This record gives sequence, C-alpha cells and structure tokens, in this order.
Amino acid sequence: MTASATPSPEVPEVPGLPGESGVVPTPSAPSAIDALPDEATRVAPRITVIGTGYLGATHAAAMAELGFEVLGLDVVPEKVELLSRGRVPMYEPGLEELLRRHAAGVEGSTGRLRFTTSWREVADFGDVHFVCVNTPQRHGEYACDMSYVDAAIDSLAPLLERPALVVGKSTVPVGSAARLADRLRELAPAGPGVELAWNPEFLREGFAVEDTLHPDRVVIGVEPGGRAEELLRRVYATPIAEGSPFVVTDRPTAELVKTAANAFLATKISFINAMAEVCEAADGDVVRLAEAIGHDDRIGAKFLRAGIGFGGGCLPKDIRAFMARAGELGVDQALTFLREVDSVNMRRRAHMVELTRQAVGGSILGTRIGVLGAAFKPDSDDVRDSPALNIAGQLHLQGAQVTVHDPKATENARRLFPTLTYAGSAEEAVRGADVVLHLTEWREYRELDPAALGEAVAHRRMLDGRNTLDPEVWRKAGWTYRALGRPTV
Repeated sequence: MTASATPSPEVPEVPGLPGESGVVPTPSAPSAIDALPDEATRVAPRITVIGTGYLGATHAAAMAELGFEVLGLDVVPEKVELLSRGRVPMYEPGLEELLRRHAAGVEGSTGRLRFTTSWREVADFGDVHFVCVNTPQRHGEYACDMSYVDAAIDSLAPLLERPALVVGKSTVPVGSAARLADRLRELAPAGPGVELAWNPEFLREGFAVEDTLHPDRVVIGVEPGGRAEELLRRVYATPIAEGSPFVVTDRPTAELVKTAANAFLATKISFINAMAEVCEAADGDVVRLAEAIGHDDRIGAKFLRAGIGFGGGCLPKDIRAFMARAGELGVDQALTFLREVDSVNMRRRAHMVELTRQAVGGSILGTRIGVLGAAFKPDSDDVRDSPALNIAGQLHLQGAQVTVHDPKATENARRLFPTLTYAGSAEEAVRGADVVLHLTEWREYRELDPAALGEAVAHRRMLDGRNTLDPEVWRKAGWTYRALGRPTV
C-alpha cells in the first residue's frame, strides 16, 4: 500500500484544541493550524523529517508508528534508497523492524512512511517539518557547526508557500532559534504564516525507539502568541495521553534544556571518574563508593560507573559548544567547570594506556593486545569519539599489535582506524594476547567464560575499563584482574 492510499488517522482528543471543548486563544497572525481546512483539524497533520541520520530516521519511523503520514528527506540518494527498502545505515535495536513496518517500499507495510531527495516535495507535503540534521563540532574550535541546520532552513523556506510549522530537533547553541525564525520569515513566501518551534531530543543510543515512542518528557519552545503548541500537542497526543510530561517554554529555554542536560550528565560521569583517581591513590573502591552515595536520592545511582569515560556524537561536542556559546554571551566563567569535566574525561583514556603499559611490564612495543569493544557504548555501532577505539589506536601507535572485536561496530571502526586488526569473535581477538582490555560493556562480554578465554591468551591479564566484569570470577579462573578505581587485590 502506498502512502497516499493510507487514510490519515484520527488524533486522540486533546482539551483546548479547535473543534473541541476548551478556550482557544485568538492568534494575532495566520498560523499553520489556521491554514488547515476544517476537516484537517480532525485528523493528523502530515509530517516531514529533514535529515535521516540517527535522530531523523528514528523520529520518522516513530512518527509513522504513531499513525502519521511521514515524508523523510535526505540529500544522499543512496541513503534514501536504502531507507525506502526498510533498511537502516546504522545499528539501533528495533529501528529496522519499525521502519519495515511502515516504509512504503516494503511489501505489506502500512505505507505511511516515504523518503525523498526533493525539497519541493517536502514543502508541498508537510504541515509540520522536523529539522533533524547534524550539528558537529566546528573543525579546530569548540563551537558548534551550524552549517547543516542553516542549509536546511535556506533550502526549505523559499518553498513554503502556505502556512506551516518548522520544528528544530537538532542540538544548537542558545539563540539559534531566534535567528532561524527571522530567516524563515525573510525567505518563506508564506511569511508570518510559517512558525518556528524548538523540540529538543533526548534519545539514548540503544533505546532510541523506546525514547521516541514513550518519552520521559516532551519539551517544546514556542514563540508567545503563536499556535505551535496546539499543533505539537496533536503530534505528541499519544505520548501525552500515556502520561509523558509536556513542558512548554520559550525557545531559548528549550535550546538550553538539551545542552544543560548533557552538561549535567557529563559532569556526573567525570565526577565519579575523578573519585576513581582518588580511590586508586588511597586504595579505596570506587564501585562501593558509587553504590553508597547512589542510595542518596538527591544524587541517584545512574551515571556513577567509573571507567574510561564518555564519548559518542553528543556529550563531548555538546559540552564544548556550550562553553563556546557561554563565552560569546559574556558568561564564560559560568561554565569553566566544564573544562575540568572534559579534562577528567580525556585523562581516563591516557590512564588506561598507562595501566596497559604497567600490566605488560613497562613497554608496549611489540606486545599483543586484545581489545573487547570499539563502539562508544553497547547496543550501538557508533564509534564517534569512542574512548575504546581511541585507546586501541593509541596503543597501536606506541607499537603494540592490537586486535579489536565488537559485535556491531567493526565496519565503522575499520573505516576510522584501518590500520588496526579486527576479529570476528572475542576469542579470536584475544588469541595470543599479553593483556586483554574490556572497553565497551556489551552483554556478551559479561557472559564470557574466563576459564575458556584463558586458554586462548598468552597471559591471563584483564584490564576492565568499564567496571562491569566480576573480579572474583575472573581471579578464580587464574586471571590478574584490574579495574579503574578499584583495589588491585
């Protein structure tokens, strides 16, 4: 069934919307909702998703699952063709199944989800346009690279000939929404009928589908006097009905929510890693320390696992962009603590290299090292700023023969570090190894048999960079086990 043949689903009733009981404020200017025909106020708006990377592909598939007609856009034809066949270019649990359930190019699907490279088709199709493009760290600087967001707005706006709502989901420096709203009004033929809202994402890689369908909160930043809130209440009607909090703010606050959340999480991770440094010096146990302070509900136990630190495509670049933006706003001193957060995090990688040197007797040159994990976290194939891969690369550059295994991230790792050796199994990765490094906490590594694995290595030395293996089990099997922030015996 094609997307055009699928009837638009009815939207769950939300108090206060047009056509229902409740007081609806009179808008001061035409809006996306005002322009919809009467019958459209009883059915779902049509949604477009601009950018079909990790965030965009997940959002598009989830919106189709919630019952909307969705059109995704990407400028890479090969990616559009892949997604149209129900395939995803990244690993995310449950995403491909969701995509195949709705992609119009998959036989037996609902047909509610299509993909295109045409900006004109997107502009003509959509009532709500979600911008989900990448905002990487600017080369050679801490600041955020806004070129992809700017290009998306500049490509879409001149084609918006009728009122519509543009919704930013990308993580951007505070103040970006105001600038982009002015740009939309300047370029769009529909002028003030085109509104801009900001709706930050809070996806956890490995849980992105669940987080989109059942978010722990929905935050929207809207302009006073507009009608974006009403339209977004329709879009998120199902999660709201299930109890997800719906937080309405101004646009600058919505932009800050995501960067503030990431800064807090990064700080919490670096805090426990700093405590690990102190524990090693004082012969303490950071795992027991984290357990004890985690029982305090003001602190909580999450993100208190000491290890080799955070990575990925969000936390590192987001805290740096936050610091850069604070400097531009003249409040750089407010975020100077984030420099130490970043420093502690990067120091963990160097410390793991040093522990490896100690484990093999003082010189890495010529040693054989087995590395378990390449992705920056489990249940993901993302190797962007991966501590695991960074450590493996440093060891290789210092003369070690490094063999890496990862259940999902091998191909991405090979593209980034082609000079490393890659294995098809954990056993193959550690064969003949002088030391084994556990660097990504995949479940299958926790389930390894230490006795069986010990038959493959040259020396039974395990360095647990994630503090998730059971020290007693490994030591009982004859391994010398060491983890960050824990007693050596």
